[in-house]
Amino acid sequence: MELKDFQDLIQKEQITTIRLWFTDVLGMLKGFSLPVEFLERALTEGIGFDGSSIEGFVRICESDLVAKPDKNAYFVLPAEIGSTRALSFICDVLKPDGTPYESDPRYVLKRNLKKAQELGMTYYLGPELEYFYFPSERDTTLMDQGGYFDILPTNPLSMARKQTMQMLLSMGIRVEASHHEVAPGQQELDFVYDEALKMADQVQVVKLVVKEYAKLHDLYATFMPKPVLGVNGTGMHVHQSLFRDGKNVFYKGDDPYQLSAEGKGYIAGLLKYSREITAVTNQWVNSYKRLVPGYEAPVYVSWGRTNRSALVRVPAFKAGKSKSCRAEYRAPDPGCNPYLCFSVMLRAGLAGLKDGLVLRKPVEEDIFGMSTQQRTDSEIDTLPGSLKEAIDLAANSNLVQDTLGEDLFHKYIANKIKEWERYRTQVTDYEIRTYLPML
Repeated sequence: MELKDFQDLIQKEQITTIRLWFTDVLGMLKGFSLPVEFLERALTEGIGFDGSSIEGFVRICESDLVAKPDKNAYFVLPAEIGSTRALSFICDVLKPDGTPYESDPRYVLKRNLKKAQELGMTYYLGPELEYFYFPSERDTTLMDQGGYFDILPTNPLSMARKQTMQMLLSMGIRVEASHHEVAPGQQELDFVYDEALKMADQVQVVKLVVKEYAKLHDLYATFMPKPVLGVNGTGMHVHQSLFRDGKNVFYKGDDPYQLSAEGKGYIAGLLKYSREITAVTNQWVNSYKRLVPGYEAPVYVSWGRTNRSALVRVPAFKAGKSKSCRAEYRAPDPGCNPYLCFSVMLRAGLAGLKDGLVLRKPVEEDIFGMSTQQRTDSEIDTLPGSLKEAIDLAANSNLVQDTLGEDLFHKYIANKIKEWERYRTQVTDYEIRTYLPML
C-alpha cells in the first residue's frame, strides 16, 4: 500500500480520522489523532511528539521524537471505537534525524528478529490471549458460572466475545477460535500463526478492541494476571517455532519426540533462561499471584508433551502436519509488553540453539503433585516467586541486557524496582484484617 492506495481506501471507507499508535516501555498503547489531510505528511515524514511524558522514553532535555507509520501495519476501525471510522497505523518511533529510537519496544523486537534472519530463519508465533469480563473496573464480581469450553445461553459476556471476534476478523486480524476459559467470566481468543512483528502489533490492537467492545456491552474487560482470589489467573501461552525456506526448523519426523536438534536446543534455551526472562514475560507485582501451584499456571521449569503443569509443552499434531510442530511457552501473561516478551523468548531459544544445549527428557507426570524432594531429585527448578526475585535475576542477566539493549534495559529495571518498592511499602487489607486484631 502506498499513499494513493490509502487515499482510495479513505474515500471508499468514508474515513475522517487518522490515528497513529505506538507502545511505551511497559506495553501501554499510546497515540494521537490527525485529520485525513495530514496522511501524506505522516507517511513521508512522520509526526513529531513529546517523548519526555512517555514512560521509559526520553528526558525533558531530549524530548523530541517522531511517530512514523508502518505502511504494512494498518487497521480500519469502526465508528463504535470512537465517533467516526478511522484509519489507524502502528508506528515506529524515530529520532528527529530519522534513525530508530533505541528504546522503542517495536524496534527492539525488529532488532532481535534480525538475529534469526541472519541464520536464515523466521520467527512465528500464535498466542492464546485470556481475559476476564467484570461489571466495572472497581467490581470483580464473577458474572457467570461457566467453565472451560462451556456453551452458555446468550448473555452479555458471550455476546461481547463473539462480536469482538467478528470485528477483529473484519479488521483483518485472523482469529482462529474464541471460547469460555476455565474460570467464571474468563474468555480466550486464539490467533492464526504469523510472523512475530505482525503478531505483536495485533496483540496490542486486540487488547484495545476487546476493551472497547466490552464497554459497548456495559462490561469491563481486563488483562490483569490475577484479578480474583481462588480462581485461575489469566495467561498468554505463546506457541512458537522457527521456519527456514518455508520448512519448520523444529520438526524431525524420525525423532521420538518429532523434534530436530535445533528444536531441542531452542526449548533447552527457553528452559535455561526462563528464570532470567520472567521479569519481562511477567512484569507486574500481580503477575506472581498467578504463578502459584494449583491454578494451571506453570511454575516449574520443565517440558513435556501432554503435561500441562510443565513450563514448555510440545503439543501433539497430526501426521504429515510438520508445520504444526511447535513449543508452547506457558509463563507469559497478557499484561506483558508483547514486543519485549517475544524478544526475550526468541533470544533465549536462539541461545540454546546456538550453544547446542542438551534437552533433558520430558516430565509427563503431574509436577504439582510431586513432593519437594521428588522435584529436587528430578532437577526441576521453579520460576521466580515474586517480582523482586525476578528483577534481581533479570538485572544480572547478560541475555536480557543484550536483548533489550543497554538503554532500555536500565530504564526497564529501574521502573520495575520502583514498582516493587511502591508495593512493598503498602499496608494491605490482608495485614489490617490479620494483624490489627491480634497485635
